[in-house]
Amino acid sequence: MLSTVLLLLSPLSWRVDIPLEFWFRQVLMAIFLISLFYVNMLWFVPNVLLKGKHAIYLLTIILGGVLFVGLLIYAENFLNLPELMHKAFNPDKPYVNKGRRISGDVFNIMIYLLTIGISTSVASVQKWQKDELLRRELDEQRINTELSYLKAQINPHFFFNTLNNIYALTNLDVKKAQEALLKLSRMMRYVLYENQKNETLLSREVGFINDYIELMKMRLTEKVTLNISVEEPKDDLVIAPMLLLPFLENSFKHGVSSQHPSEIMIKLEVMGSTVFFETKNHIFPAYSDSPEANENGIGLVNTQRRLSLLYPDKYRLKFGKDEDKQEYWVNLTINLE
Repeated sequence: MLSTVLLLLSPLSWRVDIPLEFWFRQVLMAIFLISLFYVNMLWFVPNVLLKGKHAIYLLTIILGGVLFVGLLIYAENFLNLPELMHKAFNPDKPYVNKGRRISGDVFNIMIYLLTIGISTSVASVQKWQKDELLRRELDEQRINTELSYLKAQINPHFFFNTLNNIYALTNLDVKKAQEALLKLSRMMRYVLYENQKNETLLSREVGFINDYIELMKMRLTEKVTLNISVEEPKDDLVIAPMLLLPFLENSFKHGVSSQHPSEIMIKLEVMGSTVFFETKNHIFPAYSDSPEANENGIGLVNTQRRLSLLYPDKYRLKFGKDEDKQEYWVNLTINLE
């Protein structure tokens, strides 16, 4: 403590024989100030000042200062310290009691306030650090809970849509439906195991995307043109599992018509640690206005929320409709560093 150093070490620089009574007074002050420091830091600040009892705290500090100066005056008079110090500094001059010097009391009050100020600052910083740690833990728990809820919504949503597709395929080609079930079982293993984790290898996510596209191809007619460009990642980048799935679902669900020609474009590129993902598909108003089509809003809202939680300030998502071409487009850029 700075005040203790001033009290005990500073007098050693004086070139006089300091009486023993002076050191008794200094040790008494040091003990008082050390006790004051820890009592104020550990109990008084947390239980009075930080509880909003500012008036009580200020009044107590003032009374404590008066008590501190009063005890010093009593100790100095009891030890006859003024006369002893006069003889130490002025041995050739007779001692005359002229009363107390205000400068000495001002110095003692400054030492007292310095101790109070430092201990209050330390206690306040410790309280702030504790509150900040608690806030971060609560935020992390909230984010983990929300992410778990969002992922729990993705699983049945994806499974329900895929089963609908396979069910429709059974009326057209049983063999293709069987192949689709095999692909679905492999994809569900990915959903069950990888989706329980916060991260998965980008290569596995790309494999899941390719399986999903192949599964969708089985139910498409010749009227649908696919423009697929999915790059295999070279580095061991990691990404949140099933993050891109809702955009793929939208493309195949809203961009396919049994009566009109349509085109679906899916593009994924990796440059360093940045992933560029893009989809584009036609819009068919008659289908997109149906109640079933509106279900995809769940997946898009979830994906946007997951992106904001997992990749804050590291992603850019843009999407919209081109009314002239009757197309819906999505552009997503994610920095996976």
